[in-house]
Amino acid sequence: MKAAVLEESRELWLADAVVVIHSIANERGTVDADDLRREMRPPAHANWSGLAFSRALGRGYITSHGRKPSTFKSRKGARIDVWAAVRSES
Repeated sequence: MKAAVLEESRELWLADAVVVIHSIANERGTVDADDLRREMRPPAHANWSGLAFSRALGRGYITSHGRKPSTFKSRKGARIDVWAAVRSES
């Protein structure tokens, strides 16, 4: 039963994270993992953030824009991806 609860929690977190990624990208033009960490509740597993960006990319919300050092002290300046919003053609 615990696995089912965790899976539900994972899908809910991912759905919320994709919305946050899409929103930040549209507001600011770009989004990165530091932005997601500031705006979103912490994930239960460290790899969920990467999966959320993969889902946002797969849905066409973002595209690769480069890399930069993380600003979070715990990341010790590790390089993170920067993603740009994909503007819809109207």
